[in-house]
Amino acid sequence: MPSFDIVSEVNQVEVRNAVDQTNKEVSTRFDFKGSDSRVEIGDKTLTLYADDEFKLKQVTDILTAKFAKRQVDVRSLEYADAEKISGNKVKQVLTVRTGVEQELAKKILRLLKDGKLKVQGSIQGDAVRVSGAKKDELQAAIALVRKSVTDFPLQYENFRD
Repeated sequence: MPSFDIVSEVNQVEVRNAVDQTNKEVSTRFDFKGSDSRVEIGDKTLTLYADDEFKLKQVTDILTAKFAKRQVDVRSLEYADAEKISGNKVKQVLTVRTGVEQELAKKILRLLKDGKLKVQGSIQGDAVRVSGAKKDELQAAIALVRKSVTDFPLQYENFRD
């Protein structure tokens, strides 16, 4: 029976490269001279540090530009509120979202069921497996999900005949 998986993955190597390029650009730019602006990478989190809100916004813009240049989808970033640390200094934590969350997986399954397509969906950990009798039905399911879910980056893998 033909099937495919709906997953959400981010290339961690490209994320690290984008962070390194952002730090390099921030360290060489004239408007950041004497500033303590930087991006630190953790396990599935990025922490942005800056001297004030304006510089934090600039660091965020540089980071998203580097992500776009490296084909990393910026929709996979979840922004937390900026918080003050000492004096005027601020920090912001960005979470790199990977895997299809449970709520989104249920929404996708409901979407497939309401679409009156002859496919079955099941949640497999942090992925959604969709199977059906015909390849054309599966392609219609991909088109339906791609059109409906626009706020989260999804990839369609393991298309098996």
